[in-house]
Amino acid sequence: MSLSTPRWWYLRKGAPLSRFLLLPLAWIWAGVTAFRIARARPVDPGVAVICVGNLTMGGAGKTPIVREILLRLTKAKLRAHGLSRGHGGRAIGPLQVDPDNHDAAMVGDEPLMLAQDFPFWVAQDRLAGARAAHGAGADVVVMDDGHQNQAVKKALSIIVVDGETRSQEWPFGDGAVFPVGPMREPLRAGLARADAVVVLLPHGISRMDPELLAVFGDKPVLIARLEAPAPPPRGPQLGFAGVGKPWKVERALTEVTVVTEAGSNRNTAIEIEILLVQDIELLKKISELPARKWFEAREDIRKNYPGGFESFGWELSPRQEVRLRKTELSGKRAYAVVIFANYLASGEHRARIDNFKDGIIVRLRENEFVVTQR
Repeated sequence: MSLSTPRWWYLRKGAPLSRFLLLPLAWIWAGVTAFRIARARPVDPGVAVICVGNLTMGGAGKTPIVREILLRLTKAKLRAHGLSRGHGGRAIGPLQVDPDNHDAAMVGDEPLMLAQDFPFWVAQDRLAGARAAHGAGADVVVMDDGHQNQAVKKALSIIVVDGETRSQEWPFGDGAVFPVGPMREPLRAGLARADAVVVLLPHGISRMDPELLAVFGDKPVLIARLEAPAPPPRGPQLGFAGVGKPWKVERALTEVTVVTEAGSNRNTAIEIEILLVQDIELLKKISELPARKWFEAREDIRKNYPGGFESFGWELSPRQEVRLRKTELSGKRAYAVVIFANYLASGEHRARIDNFKDGIIVRLRENEFVVTQR
């Protein structure tokens, strides 16, 4: 039976009190995990193993990090192989994934995806899988998940942490262990075995929450971001999420995010305004206005076109970000969205988006801004 991830797992406050009925199960889970880790004697498989794991039950972003490490190792002329338990597949392994002959039901969806570009193995016995990869010529093995698996001696243990801290969300919830919360083991115990931390910042966050950074103490912390390799195709699209936190995908697809980059507007604050234009004559008028003219004349325009537009505006400093959620925009009809940014540098500094249905990202750079529609 497959169950969806409870969203309240990742809230610092507001989880239902009924979850505490599961406390005995959480104590058993934590105790068994701690016992298994304590009694394990890691075995060297004969090849360096880099483990990319996490401390929660999923949704942190391990697989994109595994892919990036494999890519960088391959570019460095190392024979890098990937290794996974093959969650969702029926193969026991060790089995090298063949994208032409295997499917997700056999090896799992993530190994099948990664095997398109790298030698990749699935094995329920990780030690046997690492040895098989070594026997096939691997210089290094990158293991997707396995921070709590101590059967294999690891050259490097990296944990991936979701950097979402907005709206009372926290990567570790309130710290409770499964099934009361999202933790596979207590935070302090899992962090103690890690050599480094990668924080995967979600869409719309420009820098890590200092409070989250403090959690990791003196551990090396790296920041990662996911970026689309190309703009989405035009026309209607269907969003599908098969990840641990599907709400993150919906949020990224439907919200408006404004990000000011380092050094934007000559390293000074900048005013930006997003208009939902509901009057077609007004749209024609302001579609030709440079931003500076808009900010000078907007109060007069507001008086002359009552109800002609709805606006959202901010004055943002470099490295700041704001966002509009879908709920703030739902039910609002407009002929187009027009964006103005009041830069010091000369220029139009205006953008118009017709057929606005999904989310957009506005990136304010040094002397101009760019808009990406999802």
